Amino acid sequence: MSFIKKKAMVAMLLAGGQGSRLGVLTKDVAKPAVPFGGKYRIIDFPLSNCINSDIDTIGVLTQYQPMELNAYIGNGQPWDLDRMYGGARILPPYVRGKEGEWYKGTANAIYQNIPFIEQYSPNYVIVLSGDHIYKMNYRWMLDHHQQKEADCTIAVIEVPLQEASRFGVMNTDANLRITEFEEKPPKPKSNLASMGVYIFNWPTLKEYLIRDEADEYSSKDFGKDVIPAMLADHKRMYAYKYLGYWKDVGTIESLWESNMDLLKENISLELYDPRWKIYARNANLPPQYIGREATLKNVHVSEGCFIEGTVENSIIFPKVTIHRGAVVRNSVVMSSTTVEEGAEVHYSIVAEGVNIGRNACVGGPSEPVDHPRISVVADHIRIGNEARIEAGTVVDRDR
Repeated sequence: MSFIKKKAMVAMLLAGGQGSRLGVLTKDVAKPAVPFGGKYRIIDFPLSNCINSDIDTIGVLTQYQPMELNAYIGNGQPWDLDRMYGGARILPPYVRGKEGEWYKGTANAIYQNIPFIEQYSPNYVIVLSGDHIYKMNYRWMLDHHQQKEADCTIAVIEVPLQEASRFGVMNTDANLRITEFEEKPPKPKSNLASMGVYIFNWPTLKEYLIRDEADEYSSKDFGKDVIPAMLADHKRMYAYKYLGYWKDVGTIESLWESNMDLLKENISLELYDPRWKIYARNANLPPQYIGREATLKNVHVSEGCFIEGTVENSIIFPKVTIHRGAVVRNSVVMSSTTVEEGAEVHYSIVAEGVNIGRNACVGGPSEPVDHPRISVVADHIRIGNEARIEAGTVVDRDR
């Protein structure tokens, strides 16, 4: 095989997840394409991490509802990934010979794209998830991997022990060498949770992917199959401790919480840091308009908004209209939504293109701060005048 150009490290970004726990928000889009933080999509974070870490060759593995995600990534230009050699490449499942098949698991997804990786002859492959919110320098992780002379390095973050059973959990020795890996154990022995970020020596990973694919009993998954197989063979596997902000936004509650985190003081997920920008594909819109009688407190307001009402502790996406007398508190309001006069929105995630009628109320204004019940309104829904949507309700049809 003739190589296009050798790359030291290639990133493989798993972005095909259905995200069923996000309900109506992923009805028509893959989870990595869900809007976040006023002007971003979830996938903007791993893509920006790659380019900020000098990784310019990224295979984006799509599967579920890929149209919007594929269109959003396009040629990769917003992330400086429109490269002749490398750049961002969309890698959906495809037909080989007379047959084709879906990606059967995370390991199988990488296995099916061995030819893509091989053309760059990399020394290392970094495998990433497309549905986490964080800022991370993968070069620092690679340095750690090289210093330990590792075959595989897994990024980990400390979580409360009572929550560790939700994750893959590492047990390590004093030098951070992984001695045991448990996938979502009922009684975890450690609070070091896998972040779904792996660096492998490419020849080693290729060997285990081929072996795993040949195993008819394998579930074709990194956490369940490939990682345990490497541990059983006593490969040099190390944990890399990450100390910054990281959130798996796989549920309505965690997506809402992560958006609200952006409004806190001294959060480590700093979106205004010029040294580590989060890049995104954005429309060229006029500035937001804030009316004379509007009241805003602790909010992110994106371009193209028209606000004359009261907005507190909320994330407002582009082209949102909030009329006089309307109130939005503790909520995420996505693009092109209109909140009519006298309407109220509390503790909610409102998807794109929603119209909330006059004097309607979505969500409960007096929800407990620690564990509020989050209301969700699906895209392009009409909430009628005077309608009442109870706290914790999912609205997927006009009311």
